[in-house]
Amino acid sequence: MKLEEFDYFLPEELIAQVPIEKRDESRLMVLNRDNETIEHKIFKDIIDYLRPGDCLVRNNTKVIPARLYGKKETGANVEFVLLKQLEGDVWEAIVRPGNKLKPGTVVNFGYDTFKEENSEDLVKKEEKKQKDCLLKATILDIMNGGTRKVKFEYDGIFNEILDKIGLMPLPPYIHESLKQKDRYQTVYAKYDGSAAAPTAGLHFTPELLQKIKEKGVKIANVTLHVGIGTFRPVKEENIEDHEMHTEHFYIKQEDADKINETKKSGGRIIAVGTTSCRVLETIASEETGFVQATEGDTGIYIYPGYKFKCVDGLITNFHLPKSTLLMLVSALAGREYVLKAYNEAVREKYRFFSFGDAMFIK
Repeated sequence: MKLEEFDYFLPEELIAQVPIEKRDESRLMVLNRDNETIEHKIFKDIIDYLRPGDCLVRNNTKVIPARLYGKKETGANVEFVLLKQLEGDVWEAIVRPGNKLKPGTVVNFGYDTFKEENSEDLVKKEEKKQKDCLLKATILDIMNGGTRKVKFEYDGIFNEILDKIGLMPLPPYIHESLKQKDRYQTVYAKYDGSAAAPTAGLHFTPELLQKIKEKGVKIANVTLHVGIGTFRPVKEENIEDHEMHTEHFYIKQEDADKINETKKSGGRIIAVGTTSCRVLETIASEETGFVQATEGDTGIYIYPGYKFKCVDGLITNFHLPKSTLLMLVSALAGREYVLKAYNEAVREKYRFFSFGDAMFIK
């Protein structure tokens, strides 16, 4: 298939720059695959479309404040975005300016430099660096794609230091600053590791999740740490030639049991977001669709023609034109139907992308 087949027109003003005030009051477009109709609702109405015996599968990863601003020992400004913990204190990171950060370069984070450069101030500057430098990074190697392998040195607990000096790594299409860090975090986020939020889950509130449980819907968790690669554009003309990024995931036995029990009893597996969907389709049995507790990396690439093994429905946001996420949604609901829905969302002025409105494919 050609990349241009997954394009649509999106006015820039429809790209949501800030979260809606109340999470579950975003809009919800419901796609009924049986008759290809479209309904317009509010997100908290999702409970009306879930049935007793269904299982909602959500990604409980937690976004780390992975964007860091620091200085080389020369005083030059540097930006890091942490992508993946490789082992211990060694991480893969996007760095800027890349051409200035060669192996052996040292970067310090967490202090401000003095502008004056007389001898007295240089002494003060060095004392301040030693006192206020919370994190020291050494570039170890240049990785494929130009990212860097970086080793950190610090005193204390790494994630606590990130909380002090790091910023949320918002997607490149968001230009407004985020006033509340927790709004780029699901209410059930638990395990640190993501460089981007599983945004379909941002619409849920604790109260809504409780009502869903009371209705008799099971809730299971998977953990997939989302990488910045999720925003990487497809450049190949033929979509089959695109190479997917990989992301680390795991699922516990108790959650696998809930999913398998649901399938055995005839309930539906509803994935919250494309990340949950990718985990389920990675680990599901070809014959039964059952899953088992496991851990690994997935680079699964889902586009039209793919046969789903486990997932029966999907809650998701609206995705970028020509993106692998739009291709996944098209694989589930059909490309022409999905693009028809997207064009209607544009006409109805839905809010798009990470802080935008939601879609339920049933």
